[in-house]
Amino acid sequence: MTNKIRICLIAVAFILSAPGIFAAEKSLYEPKTAQKLDLHKLSFFGPQASKFKYDARMIHAAEIASARARSHSTSRCWHYVKDALLAAKIVETRPTTGYAKEAAAELTTDYGFRKIKETNPYNAPLGSVLVYGGKGAGHVEFRTRLGFVSDFVSLKPSPRPLIGIYVKPRA
Repeated sequence: MTNKIRICLIAVAFILSAPGIFAAEKSLYEPKTAQKLDLHKLSFFGPQASKFKYDARMIHAAEIASARARSHSTSRCWHYVKDALLAAKIVETRPTTGYAKEAAAELTTDYGFRKIKETNPYNAPLGSVLVYGGKGAGHVEFRTRLGFVSDFVSLKPSPRPLIGIYVKPRA
């Protein structure tokens, strides 16, 4: 799968998600500073993209995630999510935990994320981090408009037990 196709898949994901998902207390989305896409970026976000305004940080995070995502798992979800959080400047230093299921504790204690009450991955705010437990290392992924992304793109959330959905409130 080429990078352009990956970018298009993520872009479509952002456009088709349920409206009204950006609650000010649940995400970093800033309606006052949201902007229309320029012509260069518009092609990556699909034919309906001109109807929406996007937060610059989310545009950047989407570009990072889509450029790095694979078509199937590489078993390095937490590694990819850590890199995307750092590259998008959501966190100042790279998280150090080794297992995906340890992300919940580290994001809340060291990086200012908070767990929200939502338990349905499909209702998670865009850009939120979903952490799953279960056997082995667990799984972690971002919520996008169409689905979920970590080291790979998926239309469905992980089947593992959900530990929680985490967002970083505005400062």
